[in-house]
Amino acid sequence: MVFSLERLRALDAVAVHGTIASAAESLHVTASGVSQQLAKLEREAGHRLLEPYGRSVRLTHAGKVLAAHAARVCAQVAEAEADLADLQDEILGPLRLGGVGSSLRALLPGVLTDLTAAHPRLVPTVVDGEVVELVPELVGGELDLLLIESWSSRPIRLPQGLAVRTLVVEDVQLAVPASHPLAARERVGLAELGGLDRRDGAAAVWASCPVGTEPYEGLTQALREVGVEPEVRYRVTEYATQLALVDGGLCVSLVPEMGQRPCPPGVRFVPVRPAVRRTVQAAWRSRAESPAVRACVAALGDAARAAHPAAPGG
Repeated sequence: MVFSLERLRALDAVAVHGTIASAAESLHVTASGVSQQLAKLEREAGHRLLEPYGRSVRLTHAGKVLAAHAARVCAQVAEAEADLADLQDEILGPLRLGGVGSSLRALLPGVLTDLTAAHPRLVPTVVDGEVVELVPELVGGELDLLLIESWSSRPIRLPQGLAVRTLVVEDVQLAVPASHPLAARERVGLAELGGLDRRDGAAAVWASCPVGTEPYEGLTQALREVGVEPEVRYRVTEYATQLALVDGGLCVSLVPEMGQRPCPPGVRFVPVRPAVRRTVQAAWRSRAESPAVRACVAALGDAARAAHPAAPGG
């Protein structure tokens, strides 16, 4: 019995992504093409591999058994391809990067300057955005490497098939106007933000990133854990804009260290209790770890240790 590698890849993609449509997107083929490959694989295996499940499909027991073997075969082939690429030991071609703005600004420019100087045939491109938007592009192969963030109050859940390296773990602090009653405090309890921290004695008005993003959900979860339901009136992506709103006396915000620069002169940062931290990681598809990706991850690690001596490995 001989199985086609492409058909095993199709089965593995369905097992990882859950639907034929998502598997087809990850493989850059049509859904009908994946269905045809799976039908041929069923004939080769002599077992039914998929069964209807609502409006979609799911793996049968035989499908799960063969999918486990398919995953190992595909991983070994990817490792062989990477080993062959390493024989050339040349870092070149496109390197498609994405990430949240504050970490890109703090870590990436110097890294890309050094990498392109050392490897002139490397062609990096960069897009910024939120983790919730960019992770599907990484999984689908539209990006090669992603800088992601995860808040301690709401740790991120990543899909299977991604490798990660932690670059920075940093404190998230409360940004308040310099004239604010809390600005001179050494530390502020998050529970206090439920009242008596505006001039009129009402609960705080907040600025944060858009709903669904890691900062928004991290803020919301951190405050709900101490019994506070935040009133987020200002939902803007850039920390610089949030800090401008804080500077104007309109709100307060939770801002990680790398998002605190540049900072308006009228803003003060105060540590919070319980502590909230943000972890910044590099993420890439473990089966698509090219020499360019490895070089960039290593350079990002060096840059993080230089900028943050307490960073992992620093």
